[in-house]
Amino acid sequence: MSGTRNRGHSPAPRQIDLGQIWGDLQEGIEQIYSRRGMTRQRYMELYTHVYNYCTSVHQQGSGSSSGTRLKKGQVTGGAQLVGLELYKKLRDFLRNYLFTLVKDGVELMDEDVLQFYTKQWEEYQFSSKVLNGVCAYLNRHWVRRECEEGRKGIYEIYQLSLVTWRDNLFKLLNRQVTNAVLKLIERERNGETINTRLVSGVINCYVELSLNEEDPGAKCQNLQLYKDSFENVFMEDTERFYTCESTEFLRQNPVTEYMKKAEQRLLEEQKRVQVYLHETTLDPLNQTCEKVLIRKHLEIFHAEFQNLLDADKNDDLGRMYQLVSRIPDGLSELRNLLESHIATQGLAAVDKCGEGASNDPKTYVNTILEVHKKYNALILTAFHNDSGFVAALDKACGRFINSNAVTRQADSSTKSPELLAKYCDLLLKKSCKNPEEGELEDTLNQVMIVFKYIEDKDVFQKFYSKMLAKRLVQQMSASDDAESSMISKLKGACGFEYTSKLQRMFQDIGVSKDLNEAFRKHLVNSNEPLDIDFSIQVLSSGSWPFQHSIAFSLPAELERSVNRFTTFYSGQHSGRKLSWLYNMSKGELITNCFKNRYTLQASTFQMAVLLQYNVSEVWTVQQLHESTQIKLDFLIQVLQILVKAKLLQSEDDENDLNADSSLQLFTGYRNKKLRVNINIPIKTEQKIEQETTLKHVEEDRKLLIQAAIVRIMKMRKVLKHQQLVAEVLNQLSSRFKPRVNVIKKCINILIEKEYLERTEGERDTYSYLA
Repeated sequence: MSGTRNRGHSPAPRQIDLGQIWGDLQEGIEQIYSRRGMTRQRYMELYTHVYNYCTSVHQQGSGSSSGTRLKKGQVTGGAQLVGLELYKKLRDFLRNYLFTLVKDGVELMDEDVLQFYTKQWEEYQFSSKVLNGVCAYLNRHWVRRECEEGRKGIYEIYQLSLVTWRDNLFKLLNRQVTNAVLKLIERERNGETINTRLVSGVINCYVELSLNEEDPGAKCQNLQLYKDSFENVFMEDTERFYTCESTEFLRQNPVTEYMKKAEQRLLEEQKRVQVYLHETTLDPLNQTCEKVLIRKHLEIFHAEFQNLLDADKNDDLGRMYQLVSRIPDGLSELRNLLESHIATQGLAAVDKCGEGASNDPKTYVNTILEVHKKYNALILTAFHNDSGFVAALDKACGRFINSNAVTRQADSSTKSPELLAKYCDLLLKKSCKNPEEGELEDTLNQVMIVFKYIEDKDVFQKFYSKMLAKRLVQQMSASDDAESSMISKLKGACGFEYTSKLQRMFQDIGVSKDLNEAFRKHLVNSNEPLDIDFSIQVLSSGSWPFQHSIAFSLPAELERSVNRFTTFYSGQHSGRKLSWLYNMSKGELITNCFKNRYTLQASTFQMAVLLQYNVSEVWTVQQLHESTQIKLDFLIQVLQILVKAKLLQSEDDENDLNADSSLQLFTGYRNKKLRVNINIPIKTEQKIEQETTLKHVEEDRKLLIQAAIVRIMKMRKVLKHQQLVAEVLNQLSSRFKPRVNVIKKCINILIEKEYLERTEGERDTYSYLA
């Protein structure tokens, strides 16, 4: 120690023989191990004995353990370092001490042996640390040098004390000590209160004795002794205990109670590690408990999972998830069971709606959403939004939404997207039942949930596009913000291309407002009388899903306004041609022929028919056909609505009207409302429109498939048939599910158009033709 050195010239090292100091040193060591109090002065005397001996120069042959490292008289730092004889004396002292001590414990069992072992260990460990301090100089110089030069079996004095305990006491008592610990732990598992200090004392000893023999000074222990002497047998004992308990408990109790028990046991074992076992035991202990308490009973869990789903036992489902998630790949079967259950529940819910659901978009969509909402909440709470269970929900919803009683009744997978588009139309069209803006936004978000699962997204787009077009043209949108919001959601889900036409429709409506204003100013500036309130919407033909109007002779009352606007527009935009969509047009007629003055909101065809009654009060169907040029079968449907509205009357039943039927204006017409909407959609027109929409979908699909094939082949140059089909399916799956036979037809079309060719000598292989 620095306090023992003089400043200035150091005196020559003294010659000290071990015999001179050992008597006093041994007495001091005995004092340490008998736990008698020791003053600081006495401690320094013992330390000085060790220091003086280690720095003495005259002991021949004791300068090193091998006798080859230092010659007699050679000094290091002014003194020759010695220590082997002292080291041997200390080792012999410790052996003798433990030899005497072990006799008192060899006959003890159970708690008695634990009391003895832990008490003696703690005292011995403390004393050994004091001795290690006394021998600090020996450790720092002689022991360190011996270890650095590869001498085996040399340890720092504290580690020497551990090795000596291990070899002379532990090896004799460890089996009965370990057995006593295991019995104590079993008593605790059975509900008794135990002295955990006895267990932790033994465990601390086993851990401390787990030296790294290859590198005694290493900070990292290898814990091999702890594992071999305690942990391995503890695991066997744990497995045996819980195998018996779990089997017996399940025999007498329901699975739901067993899961609570298993949950409790796992927590207890975790706490056991925290209180008195080594932290490295936690993982193997968890694995052992999980194997016995969960994995061995997985089949019982799987069977119970279905019962819990049927009974909506969400808490128990959450508990089962927590337990089974501990097992690698343990959840896969639960996910499969959940997917099948949700699909079955979805099909049953749609089936329960009855046949009416196919004509009731609101009921159909809300039924789907109720199923999704229920199981989404279950996954969120019980299954912690586990991605595997979310995927199971998605698969199940995809299954029952695209194929159910409603789609089978319609014999078409396109029914779901059609009904969803119609539901959007109900939400976004002006109505007395329109929800508040915030509520509407939430409902549109719900719509997007169903939309995500729709396979035929192109069908939805076609129907949505037609219905949006009508809302915009007829100025029936409940909210422009809601319309924009919905388009934005669709764009986010399917990309810009999916909604580009929808956005252009909005632009056309904005341009049309400006155009109407310019037309009115033109009429005023031209001094032309505004005999009727006339407004138009100019729609770019490529963006709007309207067909050309059917043949029709425009009433003279409207013809003048149409011609004036056509002339005005031609002057504004040379080279552009207007095609009038009379079937999309409407107007208002003010009556002067009834007791009350009514305003009739009518289609252009209804207006054309009613205006004929300014000339005569009676017309035959044939005469009306000749004067209006409306196709006879379509005209009859227009007249049926007017007869049903009691504006016209006929001797024939409204359903039996024919070319010879006579129709008279009913001058006794009455209505509680002064504004009457008679513009009711014609059923055959709706049916034709639906068929046309689906026909356009099929045509568009063929073009999309051909475009995908060309893209793929342009990149790959040569490809096998199966690979090409697989890539087409992959590319288009986000829009629709192409049928394989249609893909084959499209390949043949492209071969005819000389985009592709069949590769010579290779079966089912195509080459791209640049």
